[in-house]
Amino acid sequence: MRYCLIPIMILVSCLTQASAQEVAAVAHGVRNDLPRPYSTTRDWGELPAGVQWAAVTAVEPSPDGQFIYVVHRCSDNSCAGRSDAPILKYDTAGRLLASFGAGLFLFPHGATVDQDGNLWVTDARGDGQLGHQVFKFSPAGEVLMTLGQKGRSGSGPELFDQPNDVVVDPRSGDIFVADSHRRGLNNRIVHFDATGRYIKEWGSKGSAPGQLSEPHSIALDSRGRLFVADRENNRIQIFTQAGEFIAEWRQFGRPSGLFITADDTLYVADSESGPDTGAHELTGIMKGIRIGSAVTGEVRAFIEDSEPLRDDHSGAEGVGVDAAGNVYGAVVRRQMLERHVPR
Repeated sequence: MRYCLIPIMILVSCLTQASAQEVAAVAHGVRNDLPRPYSTTRDWGELPAGVQWAAVTAVEPSPDGQFIYVVHRCSDNSCAGRSDAPILKYDTAGRLLASFGAGLFLFPHGATVDQDGNLWVTDARGDGQLGHQVFKFSPAGEVLMTLGQKGRSGSGPELFDQPNDVVVDPRSGDIFVADSHRRGLNNRIVHFDATGRYIKEWGSKGSAPGQLSEPHSIALDSRGRLFVADRENNRIQIFTQAGEFIAEWRQFGRPSGLFITADDTLYVADSESGPDTGAHELTGIMKGIRIGSAVTGEVRAFIEDSEPLRDDHSGAEGVGVDAAGNVYGAVVRRQMLERHVPR
């Protein structure tokens, strides 16, 4: 594939040398021709007897490197009315150690593991009885804290509407929730202290700096800066913990999932680029996981999805990285867990 590396104001002159899709890629700074230094295994990990993978939404290794938590949606794409446990706990060899969370979720979505090894999981739907909450679990699966009110959708300090993801600052214990899925009420980041006390929020629907449209994932770098996957705006936005806008990055594609390792390597899962289905996707951009620097923004490598230009949203939405550098992709539509090993 060829690219015309020229200012956007004269991109039109490239049309004789490149397709319209290639020009769109240049305009957003996204590349399809990055190195691919991983080999892939699909359907990694044991499952409980009689259980098949449902939509897999999150993969989160523990800070001590001993465990990997995987979140899936019980049956197909929902836990509604199911007795299945949506949270599976593994060792690094893929042996199933425990499962928990049954009966608590409708639509488990994003997750994180805090500095003490506790797992946090969001529920991004509600039916009046369950949902619209964030749960904190001990490593043994005990519920230690909940944020939001069970089954109730709303705005303000005590309610969420379809919360997508959560991250916890390892220094202060402060909690940040990315709140609202597609067509949700809020499009905001909500900040709580370590006890769950509301501090502040920021964000509103839109595409200007600091505005959000489906904040789908959230992560912290080593400096404590917040990276937000502003998915419908096809960008990552970077904020201070006070909500001050720092920068926007478009070179990682259309972000569904974010993971930042201790050395500030940034992993971005793009599950929706390709043909535009009406949600303003990036056309001509391959689905997959882009890998680069959270410091400089340089993109260095790519894990190509098995269906990189399919119309349907087929790639990994969630991404996690273990202590050995293995990359895990949580795949929703094709209902599988992928493991990508450095060559």
